[in-house]
Amino acid sequence: MEQLATVWRAMVLDRSPDADVRDLPGLAVRWAESRFGFWNCVTLTETGADAALMEKRLGQAADVMRSKEQTGFLWVFEDLLHDGARASLMEAAGRAGLEHAFSGTGMAGDLLPVPEPAHPELTFVRVGTDEQLRAYADLNSRAYDMPLEAGRDGLLGSRLWKTGVHAYLGLRDGVPVTCAGTVEAEGRLFVVLVATDPRWQRRGYGEAVTRKALYEGARAGGPARATLHATAAGAPVYPRIGFEPNSPLHFFTLGG
Repeated sequence: MEQLATVWRAMVLDRSPDADVRDLPGLAVRWAESRFGFWNCVTLTETGADAALMEKRLGQAADVMRSKEQTGFLWVFEDLLHDGARASLMEAAGRAGLEHAFSGTGMAGDLLPVPEPAHPELTFVRVGTDEQLRAYADLNSRAYDMPLEAGRDGLLGSRLWKTGVHAYLGLRDGVPVTCAGTVEAEGRLFVVLVATDPRWQRRGYGEAVTRKALYEGARAGGPARATLHATAAGAPVYPRIGFEPNSPLHFFTLGG
């Protein structure tokens, strides 16, 4: 959760200096008003919240989301909640007007440095041009079933993604088919926006490019511990690299 709050602060301010970045009692707001929904985020921050406090925070989070023009997500790290609150999370979210969108897993590992990666079908290139950043954005849009313009709104024009993030494309015959990035945050190397073109999934491309981003982030003097938030689809990849699951993670949107 702390990694999310730290990294997303930089990401949303990169999109807009007027982004809504606030740390409220029990809530972290990181909202860029971007068409790329991942840059519009609220998360619960208290440890051990009981059912009553959780329900209060869910209502407050929903109120924040209703005040925005663009859609986004409430992120809930299940292991931060008291046992009783976990059991009633879905019902309480529904009462707050929230719908469960999808689930994932927080992961971490003391795994760096990793060996220099290679894949027989890929070459790797670090994102450094607007054209490469557009390819990175488009891969995320396709992987997460978003309009291309949503991903481009989230990344195009970013200096941070071309200088501060170790963002890599994996090319097959010169065509970008997969991507991953890492960024240092509070003594951790955080993995961000891993995606593979749906036409080229299940070939080990996502694992290979993630290894490349980790390798280069560590080689640049990054820390030994790495963290990430995996979707359910991507979660099986990361234990092969050395990540270990910790907290289940749930994403909610406003109900219709």
